[in-house]
Amino acid sequence: MGCGNVFFTLIITLSVALITYNILISANASLKQELPGPSTSSIIDPIIQMPVEKSRKYGSNAEKRLFHTAVTASDSVYNTWQCRVMYYWFKKHKNGPNSDMGGFTRILHSGKPDNYMNEIPTFIAQPLPAGMDQGYIVLNRPWAFVQWLQKADIKEDYILMAEPDHIIVKPIPNLSKDGLGAAFPFFYIEPKKYESVLRKYFPEEKGPITNIDPIGNSPVIVGKDSLKKIAPTWMNVSLAMKKDPETDKAFGWVLEMYAYAVSSALHGVGNILYKDFMIQPPWDTEIGNKLIIHYTYGCDYDLKGRLTYGKIGEWRFDKRSFDTEAPPRNLPLPPPGVPESV
Repeated sequence: MGCGNVFFTLIITLSVALITYNILISANASLKQELPGPSTSSIIDPIIQMPVEKSRKYGSNAEKRLFHTAVTASDSVYNTWQCRVMYYWFKKHKNGPNSDMGGFTRILHSGKPDNYMNEIPTFIAQPLPAGMDQGYIVLNRPWAFVQWLQKADIKEDYILMAEPDHIIVKPIPNLSKDGLGAAFPFFYIEPKKYESVLRKYFPEEKGPITNIDPIGNSPVIVGKDSLKKIAPTWMNVSLAMKKDPETDKAFGWVLEMYAYAVSSALHGVGNILYKDFMIQPPWDTEIGNKLIIHYTYGCDYDLKGRLTYGKIGEWRFDKRSFDTEAPPRNLPLPPPGVPESV
């Protein structure tokens, strides 16, 4: 009986070990698919796997007017985590219904590779010479676009200029047509209000000041050939505006946006103003038919779901809270009553 008990115990032990091993293997199978990236990276990344790219089946839609999505960024932690989130949702919706989304490029204007070259399609652009941006890093954006448009092999005939803090929430169709770009209108871009300043860059012989659309460079879908003409002017106008104290004071952090609007008008490229292109929480509350969420503003709420803007809320999300480290996994959801967009 003693030998039988030992043998029976051994069989039970081996069976339990085998079952446990199979459970562990099954539970962790998906975790073996690491995010693509350099094997030398020491970063431990808890985020989920990037969506798998599926081949596009055109069928009768072979004539689609595809656009290439381009996002400029530095190599800061702040820009990097935003780009990774943005690219995740780009891949999620790229092949959805009515999508004209083609390729994607992160235009990295740090002048050197980073740890995410194999995860996100990236073009390395050189930054402006030291001191030229005068501490306004956004001036690197037009210069980065100039380099990319000159050197990259861009297959698509259109470009969507986007930003790291954009979340694509629906497949995006090509909204441009008839030689016009498609752009989101910003309420704070007011060409008529600043006509006296803008006439330094858009002289009267170019037409009425209303030819300057109330847009920035993003989000904008525009023909590639048009953007190749606009980009060098955009760069030069941006630098000229920054050097002029009156213009710099008038436009502040949106100076480069005005520079793009002026440059587009100088080249005779008008824009369809498309309000459903984007929403900006917490002011815009419903997603509806909108295509992009721009989380540029901080969102502060009390635990009853009431906005406490200007005062840090009991619940808050502000991208600027994560300027030196990425947001943690599983951020706490907002309280009941907070708008859908938030």
